[in-house]
Amino acid sequence: MKQPTILKLVAIVFLSMTIFSCSKSRDYKSSSRATGWKMNSKDGGFQHNPNAKEQETGPGLVFIEGGTFTMGRVQDDPMHDWNNTPNQQHVQSFYMDETEVTNLMYLEYLDWIKQVFPPEQENYRLIYEGALPDTLVWRNRLGFNEVMTNNYLRHPAYADYPVVGISWIQAVEFSNWRTDRVNELILETEGFTSRGAKTDVEAGQAFSTQTYLLAPTQTYGGNDSITRGGKRSASMLKRNTDSTNLYVQRKDGLLLPAYRLPTEAEWEYAALGLVGLRSYNVYRGRKKYPWDGQYTRSGNRRSRGDQLANFKQGDGDYGGIAGWSDDGADITAEVKSYEANDYGLYDMAGNVAEWVADVYRPIVDDEFNDFNYYRGNVYTKNAIGEDGKVKIVTADSIVFDTLSNGKIIARNLPGEILQVPVDENDTYLRTNFDNSDNRDYRDGDKRSTRYFESFNDDDVQDDEKRMYNSPKHFVAILQVKV
Repeated sequence: MKQPTILKLVAIVFLSMTIFSCSKSRDYKSSSRATGWKMNSKDGGFQHNPNAKEQETGPGLVFIEGGTFTMGRVQDDPMHDWNNTPNQQHVQSFYMDETEVTNLMYLEYLDWIKQVFPPEQENYRLIYEGALPDTLVWRNRLGFNEVMTNNYLRHPAYADYPVVGISWIQAVEFSNWRTDRVNELILETEGFTSRGAKTDVEAGQAFSTQTYLLAPTQTYGGNDSITRGGKRSASMLKRNTDSTNLYVQRKDGLLLPAYRLPTEAEWEYAALGLVGLRSYNVYRGRKKYPWDGQYTRSGNRRSRGDQLANFKQGDGDYGGIAGWSDDGADITAEVKSYEANDYGLYDMAGNVAEWVADVYRPIVDDEFNDFNYYRGNVYTKNAIGEDGKVKIVTADSIVFDTLSNGKIIARNLPGEILQVPVDENDTYLRTNFDNSDNRDYRDGDKRSTRYFESFNDDDVQDDEKRMYNSPKHFVAILQVKV
């Protein structure tokens, strides 16, 4: 008779301990470890999302787990070429597009520009023209490629082919546009902004992620009916008249980080896909191609002899003879025509050349930095007006650059925050950087040449003492305001 009573007692004690531990855990999450103050209180105070998780994977992206790898050439070089010598680098985890940017993706970008910044209006005409790809890249003095010149970008048959004729600045601006469109959709889906705002905005009222985070009342040209027009914002406004938490902030973890071009180190790391050769904590060798093996044709039984990438095989041979041995393409191939590498990335060899974010140099300065190596940092900050608020770009303050080919392209769009170089106040007593433009740091600037001691600040470095035997361009970089 006593045994059931003892079991009941043990169960009650266990249950009470569970309830106590759970309540203690909830109290631990709801109060600050620093001050003991209650967080997320309805009466105000610090607001924090304890259930926030890691960021979502953005549209079209693949997660690349970071790690250490040998960057550059590793085979013996009988010619003793000093270009791209091997060095060990560590790359932080990042996301990368699973395919090259396609014509269809870029046409969506052009269509958005045409809707928000109508080219028939003189203030916006150069924005659309500057974003257009150079379709004349197909032309050749001794070749007839007018079919590609006239059809490749816009014909639906080429929709899933990689876009070509894009300059580096155009690629950067496309990445910025993609950031804003992805985050704009997130805000609308989560009920913070009004439905259909992304397509119903008036000319010049473009959404910018940075503007929304730093000056939300100036987003969409200051139209509160859009920024506060979502169901979630309306319900929050009824409960609390304080506007502090009416807008999504970076600490909420809802908005995605900026899309950008990969660095050279990131691109090479992702292209190699060494994760497929990993054995415990070491790599079992080094790949010659993004795929396994030493050959460009498949060795699998079902696809034996098929080409594994699209590339020019020899003089006059862009795809092999017609039939089963052909690689299925000549100059460009449709994305996902060949198998992905071990990271799930397509066309990391062949097809088209791809832009990276940083400036190329023959030797990587791994003695100075071997973590997330990047050459070409130009640090900027938000421009602040006399009223103490950030300056928003308007139709009258768009900055255009003239490229080396004479094309004029917009470097910012109305609705974005104007960027200016960091100044001496930002770099004062810093040891990690001392100016805004660091593109030539330790390589290409006066201090890194062996003739540095013979130069004065006012001296102009002559052609015989330049570090690199590269041509000098005399094209002026213009800033045009319309």
